[in-house]
Amino acid sequence: MNRTTLLLLALSMLAACGTDTDSTQVADQGNKTSDVSTMTAKPQGPVSIDYRIIGTPILGQPLAIDLEVTSTVGPQAVTLSYRVNDSTAMEFMESQPSETTIAPSSDEGPSLQQVRLVPLREGRLFLNVSASVEIDGGTVSTSMAIPIEVGTAERQIEENGVITSDENGNPIHALPASEN
Repeated sequence: MNRTTLLLLALSMLAACGTDTDSTQVADQGNKTSDVSTMTAKPQGPVSIDYRIIGTPILGQPLAIDLEVTSTVGPQAVTLSYRVNDSTAMEFMESQPSETTIAPSSDEGPSLQQVRLVPLREGRLFLNVSASVEIDGGTVSTSMAIPIEVGTAERQIEENGVITSDENGNPIHALPASEN
């Protein structure tokens, strides 16, 4: 496929997603101009989740995280699911359910929820939160990972590849590649 075909295919796929379009002139491969629509994506999940970690995360000590949940699709109930990918890193308190449903706030402000867990090792740990809302066409959801820094150990950055410089002295980071 040539560039023009790929561009038209990508634009038609975006148009099928229902995004807004602005008509502009775009030069194609042969330096000719043609009318092509440029997509202006407006990504917004069905639920907005803000969080605040209460206190300093300490190894082996209970930790509370406050969540502010706002539905952008209306006054439906929101189902929150909590997950920790590495069970050796964190565990939920015994009283903490892995899923809960919260009713919409009566004043159209955010609904408040608290998650309680215990960090089991130092480093950067993640709590995954998913929020789902039922709408006419089915279920829509939003997910996010909340980073939690436990302890004072510095993060170890893994370097991949080789750093060299070009003829102008600008650094180049060459990453390893493998052929399929």
